[in-house]
Amino acid sequence: MTTHVDTPTDAPEDDRDALWQRLLKEVASLPGLPGVYRYFDAQGDVLYVGKARDLKKRVSSYFHKNHGGTRIGHMVSRIARMETTVVRSEAEALLLENNLIKTLNPRFNILFRDDKSYPYLKLAAHQFPRMAYYRGAVDRKHRYFGPYPNAWAVKETIQLLQKVFLLRTCEDSVYNHRTRPCLLYQIKRCSGPCVGLIGEDDYRRDVARAERFLLGDTDAVLADLQAQMMAHAEALAYEKAAEVRNQISALSRVLHQQTVDTVMDKDVDVLAVKVLGGRACVNLAMVRGGRHLGDRAYFPVHVQDHVVEPDTDAQPVDVVVLEAFLAQHYLDGAVPNVLILSHPVAQGLIEALEVQAGRKVHVVLQPREQRRSWLDMAVKGAELALARLLSEEGSQQARTRALVEALDLAPEAPEGEDPMARLRIECFDISHTAGEATQASCVVYEQHKMQAGQYRRYNITNVTGGDDYAAMKQVLERRYGESGLKAARLPDIVLVDGGKGQVAMAREVFERLGLPIEVIVGVEKGEGRKVGLEELVFADGRPKLQLAPTSAALMLVAQIRDEAHRFAITGMRAKRASVRTGGSKLEDIPGVGPKRRAKLLQRFGGVRGVAAASVDDLASVDGISTELAEEIYRALR
Repeated sequence: MTTHVDTPTDAPEDDRDALWQRLLKEVASLPGLPGVYRYFDAQGDVLYVGKARDLKKRVSSYFHKNHGGTRIGHMVSRIARMETTVVRSEAEALLLENNLIKTLNPRFNILFRDDKSYPYLKLAAHQFPRMAYYRGAVDRKHRYFGPYPNAWAVKETIQLLQKVFLLRTCEDSVYNHRTRPCLLYQIKRCSGPCVGLIGEDDYRRDVARAERFLLGDTDAVLADLQAQMMAHAEALAYEKAAEVRNQISALSRVLHQQTVDTVMDKDVDVLAVKVLGGRACVNLAMVRGGRHLGDRAYFPVHVQDHVVEPDTDAQPVDVVVLEAFLAQHYLDGAVPNVLILSHPVAQGLIEALEVQAGRKVHVVLQPREQRRSWLDMAVKGAELALARLLSEEGSQQARTRALVEALDLAPEAPEGEDPMARLRIECFDISHTAGEATQASCVVYEQHKMQAGQYRRYNITNVTGGDDYAAMKQVLERRYGESGLKAARLPDIVLVDGGKGQVAMAREVFERLGLPIEVIVGVEKGEGRKVGLEELVFADGRPKLQLAPTSAALMLVAQIRDEAHRFAITGMRAKRASVRTGGSKLEDIPGVGPKRRAKLLQRFGGVRGVAAASVDDLASVDGISTELAEEIYRALR
């Protein structure tokens, strides 16, 4: 059951008392049951999402106490509306809170980027199964091992299995058309099933051993290989015995190299958190099949703005960060058997994870022996990753500040926010090949970093090929005209990659649209077009500005300009390839993205080849299911 207060989102200050009374009335009617609450500001943006064992008690504590100038006080002063949802248990509240945090991106919650695209090692269902690197939704007919923290860990494991168990890695389309063994067979990385150099039963046995190795049953694999070697020797099949001996030697070398990593634990996640300088890092190390596969660092946002819920024991920030990660990372995903944590977390969260997993989850807080080594490595990794991030961010902040000072800007920001972080720069670039496939790019810099999610590309139409001025005019009109960013705030700086001509064109567009021309800055190549000698050209008549080659401000301008150029080039090349190959026909088919389209075009030599292929041929391409193959077949007929 969800309830909310309908209050005006644009209520003036004089109506604040009336709004507050309506909120208090709503709070008084809340039940003393588990649930989730959401607070919204006057613009309708979500401020905070929280859970409660007793909704009335928890929400009341926000409104019946004076929180002063704390973060919670700052948040409460901005509340214009609230919503609550009653659930059956605290575990359900945790699940709902997690889903809402990911969906609503609240201002005062600690947030982790939702990245579930972990890579896996895939053993494809086949008469002679193939090993492959895989990322995406799993299909039950195949076997998957992982997840792995990064692509390097998967590829290293594949190379290991090639050396020891000689399993194939070639695509089915290649496998089906081989008439002689490939180079991998020659260097003893494959047993040559494509040309019948190994029987199905023997290959299946190697696959089974590889699976047991991936699951951590290495002792049984070694014992099995030793028994097979002795059997061959007793049968006087010394060459076969020698081959098995080589497998045992290769596997033993691997195990010897990883003695630090192999223990009785099969699937373990090790989590260490470090907080410093207003930023936090959670380092996740993965152990799968008893092997330490590496780690991955996560950096949440809103750490400085997080709200400590009232009527609770004030938890250290590192515990709050770790609990946020556990909830957002595991409550809708796979949970390993064992979690080794650097800090204790709420028991209710562990119980919710067990409900999610459907089994007992063992949480270890004071590990010993090998587990202690894993945790120590994870803690050290978190410290190093956070130090590196702070160093990089410090450099970026210095660049932002230097540019603001060089251009004498005064970026505005709401009370309590960093004005430098509010500085917004949009940069435009035009790219084409002799007038073909013209595209314009727009990249955005804000919060001291490039905001890739806000990048945009514009297809330029109805202009003479190679006319960069007309192309720039069109993209600026589309970006800032009535159909563009009408509701968004104008950037503090609009960078155009070009000199007086491009700046004059931008000025003409801005004057016609009634926008301030002082935000327009052109980046003109210096003498000899040498890097570091660029000059800044202004639309409002200010003299050119040449910054020192070592200037932090010029470094930032170059970084943004180069990113706009890179983004424009990649878009132009993709568009040009689409025009030349007819790829747009494939783009219109649901389920055929850039990667699948590239595989199809590569496999069949272009769209004509794809159109001429049968359903079975299409389905033989990696990533193309039978259903999708039928859809492609129909669409291209």
